[in-house]
Amino acid sequence: MSSSFWNPTRRSFLAGSAALGAAGLVGSRPASAAVDWKRFAGTTLEVNLVKSPRSDTIIKYLAEFETLTGIKVNAEATPEQQQRQKATIELSSGKPSFDVIHLSYHVQKRQFEKGGWLADISGFLKDPTLTDPSLTESDFAEAGLTFAKDKDGKLRSLPFSVDYWIVYWNKELFEKKGLAYPKTFDEMAAAAEALTDKTTNTYGFVARGLKNANVPVWTALMLGYGATALGPDGKLRTTSDEAVEAAKLYQRLMTKAAPVGVSGFNWAEAQSAFLQGKIGMWLDGVGFAPPLEDPQKSRVVGKVGYGVMPKGPKAQAAATFGDGIGVTAASQKKEAAYLFCQWVISKEMGARLLQAGAGVPFRQSVLADAEVRKGVTMPSAWVDAVAASGKVSQLALPVIIPVTEFRDIYGVGLTNMIGGADPATELKTATAQFEPVLAKSEG
Repeated sequence: MSSSFWNPTRRSFLAGSAALGAAGLVGSRPASAAVDWKRFAGTTLEVNLVKSPRSDTIIKYLAEFETLTGIKVNAEATPEQQQRQKATIELSSGKPSFDVIHLSYHVQKRQFEKGGWLADISGFLKDPTLTDPSLTESDFAEAGLTFAKDKDGKLRSLPFSVDYWIVYWNKELFEKKGLAYPKTFDEMAAAAEALTDKTTNTYGFVARGLKNANVPVWTALMLGYGATALGPDGKLRTTSDEAVEAAKLYQRLMTKAAPVGVSGFNWAEAQSAFLQGKIGMWLDGVGFAPPLEDPQKSRVVGKVGYGVMPKGPKAQAAATFGDGIGVTAASQKKEAAYLFCQWVISKEMGARLLQAGAGVPFRQSVLADAEVRKGVTMPSAWVDAVAASGKVSQLALPVIIPVTEFRDIYGVGLTNMIGGADPATELKTATAQFEPVLAKSEG
């Protein structure tokens, strides 16, 4: 569903994409004399995870946590849609069978907040007997904290794994045209057109054109115009001048510089096109990088540049998606459950996640650690792009319950734009269609 690492077909790309190097794993447990990790020995925790490369990493090292704490963990990892359904049913009942829940922020944050389903862990984070001193709010990318906190500023989960959108670019094609990596949206559009040569089947730009999948491309561009789809007042801003300008840029890139048939492209088709070496730039999530450096799958090995999103007219922003891990409000074992969540997002586990190609941690200190980076098999430019994106990270989708309907409705309009439809008209139509859906969800 998401633009991150959640798509099931993507797991095959990421699984085993990088061998876990020992480099960067600084001991098998968080080092803090103040935290009494054995305080809840004998407790049993029930943990509800989404089946993914991230949950695989957690389960692989569970024995370490159990040895460290004396806490027994029963972890269940189920496929995304099944897990979401079970979570909603059980949490709504007020008596969930689990103490810890893994959530997809850009889909579930608003729903979980409205239901009051997650415990406030703000006090735990400030408690030196419960929290390792290296774990501070300032270590998280800003978007992670935006995801993890509710509207009153209370911490309801710990940011776990993030997906920033970056620009993959073909250094060889750029060099042939004497072009530098674009610093602004205007330069990006100009470069995309300059790189396009239909006689050789070469195109300057590719992104998702398929309805629903294409919406994060438009909202990512909107951030550069200093706008978001939803204002602070909870009202839609999708017919604003900024939203229309972002849609016009989307239309320009996707009609003047993208391959034929791009309105049918999801991330997989865009990736496939880029792998062939005939695409100048591809805008999408950082999690799609491993195949580009795989000689068995790619014609662009060693030719790929990894760039932070160029600046828009009003801002530079990396569209951000992610998941978190939290303690259920109904749990009778909140402190023990919090220790587990803390272990999941520890520097050690973050290093393993990054080095296994299973995800990118929200903690900036993991990305900045030279020892950790030695164990990452992706090029250093990829890690640089990830770290730099974290500094300009912003949420790319509105935090609402009907996010799927939002993507469905606006996605049709964006696909129509690739066919030549007027952006302002399409956004007006989509907004009129979506407004009652949003109002009903908040009622």
